[in-house]
Amino acid sequence: MSTWEMIVEEVRTLPPERQKEVLDFVEFIKGRDSSGRPRRSPAGLWADLGVNVSAEDIAEARREMWGSFPREDI
Repeated sequence: MSTWEMIVEEVRTLPPERQKEVLDFVEFIKGRDSSGRPRRSPAGLWADLGVNVSAEDIAEARREMWGSFPREDI
């Protein structure tokens, strides 16, 4: 018996709501496999807003955020 035939036989024994779950899972797997196209850079999301964040801006924000960590008073 082929894998396909075994899957069909197993799915036939399930109640309709569980069969729907199997279908949802198959669609999820298909979507995951077809996402082989490269992802767009998140920078493109705000490119038209004129936001320019440099590495130095990020480093400064990190220094401000973590400058007092760990604190002795906790």
